[in-house]
Amino acid sequence: MAGGRPPVGIKDVARAAGVSVGTVSNVLNQPDRVSEQTLRHVKEVIEGLGYVRSESARQLRAGQSRIMALLVLDLSNPFFVDVARGAERAAREAGLGVMVCTSDQSAEEEAHYLSLFAEQRVRGALVTPADPSGETLRAFRRQGIPYVVVDRVTGDEEGCSVSVDDVAGGALAVRHLLAQGHRSLAYVSGPPHLKQVQDRREGAHLALAEAGLDAGLLRELPTERLDVSAGRDAGSRLLGLGERPTAVFCANDLLALGVLQALYAAGVKVPEDMAIVGYDDIEFAAAATVPLTSVRQPARTLGTLAARMLLQETATDADRHHHEHVVLQPELVVRQSSLARE
Repeated sequence: MAGGRPPVGIKDVARAAGVSVGTVSNVLNQPDRVSEQTLRHVKEVIEGLGYVRSESARQLRAGQSRIMALLVLDLSNPFFVDVARGAERAAREAGLGVMVCTSDQSAEEEAHYLSLFAEQRVRGALVTPADPSGETLRAFRRQGIPYVVVDRVTGDEEGCSVSVDDVAGGALAVRHLLAQGHRSLAYVSGPPHLKQVQDRREGAHLALAEAGLDAGLLRELPTERLDVSAGRDAGSRLLGLGERPTAVFCANDLLALGVLQALYAAGVKVPEDMAIVGYDDIEFAAAATVPLTSVRQPARTLGTLAARMLLQETATDADRHHHEHVVLQPELVVRQSSLARE
């Protein structure tokens, strides 16, 4: 046959072993109901033929998938890699696998993957939304598949959520810069439609208000993406400002690392000429040329809690499940990039 030999089926195993299909099924699923001799014989035939059971067919018969889906904004961001690791560990402990996909910060890609998850009838989905309208999640909800919103504060009564208080995180960053004596600040913010970007800006303005300072002291430089390249571009724009800020707060560490590269290339010293604070505290933050001060998010904990919430909702006693909205607190990790000269 073109394309190779057709896959070996359970009927082929039964024929080769000289037993019924029901006996092969018992060997695979209820071995205690088969004699030791038959069990050994059928297993030898299975190994000889190279038979692999159809997990998708087994799941359809059982009525529940063993696959959990995870949709994040950007898998090139180490923060989301750590979220995925946390989710995978919790899923593995429950005997499940995780299908990890990225929306690439696109509402259209988000809709595509949520449709795919529905077609595959996954156990449930963990989603960091890219669509600010929430329409793609509302459409997914109509498929009857449970989901948990990750890294987003939500009061959605249709599903659980686990997030970090980004307003508090933005305030931590700017309070620190103000304490270092800075009064001319910039916010490299990322795509304006993302709720995380908006909340971190709100926190920055909150810190300024607490200090009795005008919100106009914080100049915003939005970017199309949340990556190093966008940070380098923002760094170039910072350098071109008429009155150059003395400190910059970035919506994530990848942006901050890009800004740091642009400043370094231009001979601008960090933190002497310009201080930098990032967000997420990815592994590369501490290893940067100038170790980066950052607002730490417990990424793996986010993934672990989200997966456990979904597992609880899809358990046999799911009728007792109540949707939760857990908000974790960030912490500031101070390093060389933001410290004032002594």
